[in-house]
Amino acid sequence: MRIGIDGYNLAMPNGTGVATYGLMLAQTLRSMGHQVEGVYGLDVTGPADQRETLFYDQLARPRPWRGRRKGLRRTLSTLGVAPGLRAIPVPTGTVDTRALGSRATAFDALWSSPYLFERAHAYFRATGRFARLRMRNPPDIMHWTYPVPVFLDGACNVYTLHDLVPLRLPFATLDEKRHYHALVAACVARADAVCTVSETSRCDIIELLATDPGKVINTYQISQIDKDILEEPTEESARKIEVTFGLPRDGYFLYFGAIEPKKNVGRLIEAYLSLGTDTPLIIVAGRAWQSEAELVLLPRSDDKASPRHAHLERRIIQIDYLPRHMLMRLVRGARALAFPSLCEGFGLPVHEAMLLGTPVLSSATGAVKEVAGEAALLVDPYDVAALTAALQRLDQDETLRRDLARRGALQAASFSSDRYAQALDNLYRRAQDKDA
Repeated sequence: MRIGIDGYNLAMPNGTGVATYGLMLAQTLRSMGHQVEGVYGLDVTGPADQRETLFYDQLARPRPWRGRRKGLRRTLSTLGVAPGLRAIPVPTGTVDTRALGSRATAFDALWSSPYLFERAHAYFRATGRFARLRMRNPPDIMHWTYPVPVFLDGACNVYTLHDLVPLRLPFATLDEKRHYHALVAACVARADAVCTVSETSRCDIIELLATDPGKVINTYQISQIDKDILEEPTEESARKIEVTFGLPRDGYFLYFGAIEPKKNVGRLIEAYLSLGTDTPLIIVAGRAWQSEAELVLLPRSDDKASPRHAHLERRIIQIDYLPRHMLMRLVRGARALAFPSLCEGFGLPVHEAMLLGTPVLSSATGAVKEVAGEAALLVDPYDVAALTAALQRLDQDETLRRDLARRGALQAASFSSDRYAQALDNLYRRAQDKDA
């Protein structure tokens, strides 16, 4: 088949968990023999021989017009928010895309419609209806990897809802809740099939959106670790971690993700500081909404002269962003991953750490229980004392760490590429059966 995948999150420079999902979806579908086509919202209007240059110029850098900015409002007022939009093909083969890695190699063909998602959202806010996207000879399936108010004319439209966190934890996200509820409910109503990534999320979608259970398919998801990282000798990994970060292998706790309320970083820091260990905590995370509240126990940047700052600087190291290969090497060398999120649709960091043989401490809530099974230390993420006790066990008990690493690798392997491919095949059959 020909299958379209949207570039809504793939166009973000530093990627997100949903961007990883989109890339792995594309790679899996290509491995199954499907032709996979990317559908983006980048402005490539102009002569056909300039489209590829314009496409990759925008893909490779932040887009300053994302969000509610004056420039975007002017653009929308100029282009309009009409219900009918058109995608045009983007020729490929001229631009050297090697620096972009998998972001540039995921698709067999590219399409783009200027400001597609911004215009669709504006139209939905104004009318409560989805924008119609047209293209010449559309693919059989259009798989939207995020709730976006647009459908592709002439294709079976599948929408992935990763979770309903804004409804389960309304205080933990910035979404305008009436708009969010209307959007996800409309996605469910408009979809030929709804995809999700855990049984926890599937149950939430059925319950909170009063959805027909037969329409919601859980495919789970997968993460791919570079072969170079998996096959790199332990001693070589340890050397690279030492020279790059000044950290010994098995000598630090690690958190990676975002710094926002649902990730629970504030309680993790409180638990860690209560531990009184010399094992440092490494936080690889960009600051997001309410990050200041989550980091309240850390000294401010203007407090560098204080003894407390010097003390904590040695214990907690924050890194805003790392390229994926460096991050995965850091995960592989950690004493344990600490990921006490309040709610997850899947829990990709947990799965990735287990694939790399790293012990995991996480939450006994949300979908993490499905992903981790019996192969991680799972605690109440609201209980700081329980987090502290779990960190202490991992810090002091090498036998426990070895056992968790062994069990985690086995558990992670159960989310295999073959299983994922079969689930996707079932998803698309359901979508086409409904459409028929």
